Amino acid sequence: MGERYEYVPHQLLRRRVRDIASGVEGELMAVINENVSGTGAERWVELAYVRGASGREFTTAVGNIEPAPGGEGG
Repeated sequence: MGERYEYVPHQLLRRRVRDIASGVEGELMAVINENVSGTGAERWVELAYVRGASGREFTTAVGNIEPAPGGEGG
């Protein structure tokens, strides 16, 4: 079995983003193509790792992130 994840470049890395699913804002720390399968059949998804104001990171689907208002600097 190969690697279970790989880093993916993203234009919003290290910028302020908003998770449209939850409304939470934070800094996009990484985008990872990750094998989330617990069985023998692989299932790969791209997850965005966002660090919120508390300092804790959470994941969301990459399609759920957008630039936060005023988050263009970085």
